[in-house]
Amino acid sequence: MSTIIIKADKANNKLLADLAKKLGGNVFNVDDDQFEDLMLGNLMDSVKTGKTVSKTTILKKLKSK
Repeated sequence: MSTIIIKADKANNKLLADLAKKLGGNVFNVDDDQFEDLMLGNLMDSVKTGKTVSKTTILKKLKSK
């Protein structure tokens, strides 16, 4: 199974949701905050290095900005 996310206006979302339901798909409503969280998580996964960094190093970087 796969998933797609389509961001559209309210009227088009209803039309697309109705079509997906007729085709036998499951429809989940995602608000803007949830969408933002999903995209941030996706970005974080794409740049993940697997390395750990000390708290001191992080605080130094934050203070320098």
